[in-house]
Amino acid sequence: MLTLYHAPRSRSFRILWLLEELGVPYDTEMVSIRGSDSTGHMPSDYIDIHPHRKVPALVHDGVPVSETPAIALYLTDLFPQAGLGPQVGDRQRGPYLTWLAYSTGVFEPAMVERAFKTPHQAALGWGSADEVEQVLSRVLQARPFFLGDRFSAVDIVLGGSLQYMMQVKVIPETPVFSAYVERLSDRPAMHRALQRDGDIEES
Repeated sequence: MLTLYHAPRSRSFRILWLLEELGVPYDTEMVSIRGSDSTGHMPSDYIDIHPHRKVPALVHDGVPVSETPAIALYLTDLFPQAGLGPQVGDRQRGPYLTWLAYSTGVFEPAMVERAFKTPHQAALGWGSADEVEQVLSRVLQARPFFLGDRFSAVDIVLGGSLQYMMQVKVIPETPVFSAYVERLSDRPAMHRALQRDGDIEES
């Protein structure tokens, strides 16, 4: 059994979307991460599932997994038949792991620096927001998805973050990025996840 610990309109949406893409049965457990939020609660033992009481977190047959790239890797390895993550031995495995790590290790820190107007320190382990934007633009100008013609969990984890950063105006809507986001929006599973996220919030 898979249980996703989720909060509506949060970063855990990406794993909700991934689960819909995988087409496997799962439960959702709502977690309140916004204080008085009425859409969920904070289980007293949640710290044993996520050490910082954040979302997303996944529990599979009693085993917790947290951090979005780790959850994405875990799920795509667990369900290889879905074809959303290259397996060991596939030439795309290295790029797949690289982009998953890049999403939270490079992309998100750079975007936070830009959003909060914090000067970039060259000694840090990620590039500036401008550099990151140039890298993503160059990649997505050359191919439809991060792994080429192949849609993968990277397009949910990193692509979903890019989409959000465009919505909140941290990244500009360039023709390259807009075309990429439009391709993501063509995914039926994304719309199922949005519907489920909205239904959860209203319940």
